[in-house]
Amino acid sequence: QVQLVESGGGLVQAGGSLRLSCAASGRTFSNYAMGWFRQAPGKEREFVAAISKSGHTTYYADSVKGRFTISRDNAKNTVYLQMDSLKPEDTAVFYCAAAITTAATVVFTKRHNYGYWGQGTQVIVSS
Repeated sequence: QVQLVESGGGLVQAGGSLRLSCAASGRTFSNYAMGWFRQAPGKEREFVAAISKSGHTTYYADSVKGRFTISRDNAKNTVYLQMDSLKPEDTAVFYCAAAITTAATVVFTKRHNYGYWGQGTQVIVSS
């Protein structure tokens, strides 16, 4: 198993930035493709961004494309989500997730692809 712990959430004004981190432990981090999802109050958990286990492939939801950047440091067993130009509609609990895979460049966008989840970190964007 792999354990995931998110950090970096908080309260920020619209137009501001936050960087979320997700630290992994328990298994070889580089065996996992990683993703970020978010869940706003009263809404379904939705895909935000994904990165392949090699780090060479990334993919974003249209709603965050050009504003958010996903990256990973396999030496530090950590995946990041840099969030810029934040909007009030970005307010949500953000979750990182891990999907074991043998494919170096594959990314996953569906919740059911991910077998491991963190506990979430709250992001609040004020207008």
